[in-house]
Amino acid sequence: MRGARHAGWAVGATAVALVATACGGGATSGTQGGVLSSSWGDPQNPLEPANTNEVQGGKVLDMIFRGLKRYDPKTAQAQNMLAEKIDTPDSQNFTVTIKDGWTFSNGEKITAKSFVDAWNYGASLKNNQKNAYFFGYIQGYDKVHPAAGSQSADTLSGLKVVNDRTFTVKLNQKFSGFPDTLGYVAFAPLPRSFFSDHAAWLEKPVGNGPYMIDSYTRGFQMALTKWDGYPGTDKAQNDGVTLKVYTDSDTAYTDLLAGNLDLVDDVPAAQLRNVKKDIGNRYINTPAGIIQTLAFPYYDKDWDRAGAEKVRTGLSMAINRKQITDTIFQKTRTPASDWTSPVLGTAGGFKEGLCGSACEYDPAGAKKLIQEGGGLPGGQLKITYNADTGSHRMWVDAVCNSINNALGNDRACVGNPIGTFADFRNQIGQHKMTGPFRAGWQMDYPLIQNFLQPLYYTNASSNDGKWSNTQFDQLVDRANAETDTAKAVSTFQQAEGVVRDNMAAIPLWYQNGSAGYSERLSNVALNPFSVPVYNEIKVG
Repeated sequence: MRGARHAGWAVGATAVALVATACGGGATSGTQGGVLSSSWGDPQNPLEPANTNEVQGGKVLDMIFRGLKRYDPKTAQAQNMLAEKIDTPDSQNFTVTIKDGWTFSNGEKITAKSFVDAWNYGASLKNNQKNAYFFGYIQGYDKVHPAAGSQSADTLSGLKVVNDRTFTVKLNQKFSGFPDTLGYVAFAPLPRSFFSDHAAWLEKPVGNGPYMIDSYTRGFQMALTKWDGYPGTDKAQNDGVTLKVYTDSDTAYTDLLAGNLDLVDDVPAAQLRNVKKDIGNRYINTPAGIIQTLAFPYYDKDWDRAGAEKVRTGLSMAINRKQITDTIFQKTRTPASDWTSPVLGTAGGFKEGLCGSACEYDPAGAKKLIQEGGGLPGGQLKITYNADTGSHRMWVDAVCNSINNALGNDRACVGNPIGTFADFRNQIGQHKMTGPFRAGWQMDYPLIQNFLQPLYYTNASSNDGKWSNTQFDQLVDRANAETDTAKAVSTFQQAEGVVRDNMAAIPLWYQNGSAGYSERLSNVALNPFSVPVYNEIKVG
């Protein structure tokens, strides 16, 4: 999700407008027909599975791709999708057998090679894929994606095609949770056209999910249509989805109330007081595997100096989480007391109170710690956030107000808005942050590992602030190698303790998924990732 935007992505606006006109009227087809419209934001990059790790692009990929595993839309448990079975004798060597009868939407048969070629592409340094890190446990990754210098191999030595329906995976260490990661979109299969005519594929991606992309114009909308030949059991219960781009969530909500939009999957904070009155039981508020944090730019020496951990911990203690979640978010958020999510459950690694006093509101203690740590770098804190979602401004202002009150200085903390999510992410990727910045995390798969390793492991794919700690890395490696689930979780929690002791990021609150929908729709739900289960929605 960091990197240059590809100019070739857009298609003609006239074509999209024609699609929208044809679909937007709600014409039905059979008993399950109709096209629904939903709020959306432009993805940062073209929709390559291994190059998309932000929410908006992920929504589309979840509609047009299916992988070896799929996370249950109610429980988030990993279940076999294209995988018939995944066997291992030792948690390091895996044999994957895929189901017969699956094809891409262009008719091409999906084979073991469809997965192996896709994973090799995603891992390769020369392809500059943002999710390359997810292939890091496969043997040979250090050759195709070295930490420095040029790659010395083009393919992962740990991947071998046995026959059309079987391939083997050899990891560079034991990783008992590996099969459960394979529902993440980076591990999706890819058709031959992705490699043979990459530019054309980027213009109109071809996948194997229940929907196909019909057209897209950046800044306007994307039209997806139901794939009638989809071989899976989770077929689309509607004719398609039109994703409409909004740069302001309040406008999307207004369009919902006016009948110009069917689904808003992020009810803005300013509307939470009125949403039940506005749409009644068509409002959804359900727990999700999402945590909001404040991340820091450790590439800036002011935040990586000795004593800065006291400043960060003091800032955490200066934030009145309960007041903010109660008043601004109307209890659709819960104050965070660890760095994971309650969705995991205690057996899965959630540990309420792990943060301890560092996450408890204590303005006097906060001021003392910040002073002991040398004070705010530059004398003022600027919290950077994307301004295209109205609720971010509200909570950032509230956080700053809380910090200012604690420090007795009404200019100690200010918000620093950036116009769009894509621009915000680009600036983060280019290491342009000079102070804390919004860092929401939506789980890729329901493991404690996913809340820690991608965000805090040295050079991990979503370690935007470039925090690095050898003790943390070693504990994560130990946890991944542990075949006993309970012991693995306990070791991950030790690693989480290192995050706490250094206040690598400030945990703010756990987020519920919220959505509102029109009277045209039924069977609307959000999955534990806070994404609408589009294929189950019925129109009319």
